[in-house]
Amino acid sequence: MLSDSSVTTMLPVKDMDRARAFYEGCLGLKAGGLRPDGKFVYTVGGSTLALFPKPEGTKADHTAISFHVPDIAASVEKLKRAGVVFEDYDFPDLKTVDHVCVLGSEKAAWFKDTEGNFLCIHEDLAPA
Repeated sequence: MLSDSSVTTMLPVKDMDRARAFYEGCLGLKAGGLRPDGKFVYTVGGSTLALFPKPEGTKADHTAISFHVPDIAASVEKLKRAGVVFEDYDFPDLKTVDHVCVLGSEKAAWFKDTEGNFLCIHEDLAPA
């Protein structure tokens, strides 16, 4: 029923100007536009990302967005140069090396935006 529908990811932000500076300056998203309801939207690879003001922000402790990239190592380096700080993990079932973790059929790396949202980049591994 919804398989042909477009998807909008909604992210709460405490400080819209600070969040926009991160998404546009560090992640390189092209500015979309401010909606009358206060949301700021971006078009990302055919999907929509909407930042919306929320004074208390978010309490989510999971990945809010994952961006598919063709080369995770190159993307990590480029994002680091733009000011992104990556998370590192050392758990029995989740360990990063150079900020990257192998998870089954993909590699992934996590970072937080200025509002505390967990974001991810991921690369599909070639089939064996």
